Amino acid sequence: MTKKLNILIVDDHPFIIEAYKNTIAGYHPSEFEFNITQANDCKSAYNIITNPDVASYDVAFFDISMPAYEEKNILSGEDLAKLMKKTLPNCRIILLTMHTESLKINNIIKTINPNGLIIKNDLTFDELLNAFDKILKNENYYSQTVVKFVSQNTGENALIDEFDRQILHHLSRGVKTKNIPLHTSLSLSAIEKRKLNLKELFDIRDGGDDEDLLREARNRGFV
Repeated sequence: MTKKLNILIVDDHPFIIEAYKNTIAGYHPSEFEFNITQANDCKSAYNIITNPDVASYDVAFFDISMPAYEEKNILSGEDLAKLMKKTLPNCRIILLTMHTESLKINNIIKTINPNGLIIKNDLTFDELLNAFDKILKNENYYSQTVVKFVSQNTGENALIDEFDRQILHHLSRGVKTKNIPLHTSLSLSAIEKRKLNLKELFDIRDGGDDEDLLREARNRGFV
């Protein structure tokens, strides 16, 4: 008798979703039956995760970079992963990203601690199958680039939290700093302080403006 598993795949590239689905379908088909749900942006994924009538998910794949759902402050796959952990804490989460910046990777691990973290440049058919196999066996899986960053003694203990990412997101959308309090629960003084902390973390020298901050945030995968 086959074991039934519910899988959620969230990615804004349909051909990547199909590749994931084809890979999963080839995993011990005589032992497992997979019910796969897909979403292409943060809003549709949010609605799936928060729908009380939806069955519990066993494994969820989230791409990090996707169209945001600003009304709910769901700006990326990271936010969806956090939401899933709150809503369905037993669901095993695999995050996938194109970003290969050490600070970004370590930040994801420290703030989310996913069951799997894969750099897309590392991804092959065999890599995805191996990751899926380990996740189903309740083991964590990091792709080779992630392992390299984790093993390095970077000394980076600072974290980019939810509010920092909201500030960067709104700045990238052209919102002026003085108007960001209209979009978040932070005061203007708190926003200014956080911007200074981000500039220090990104090694932006005195006099750096918002464009300098955004350029570094993009280079490091936070926007």
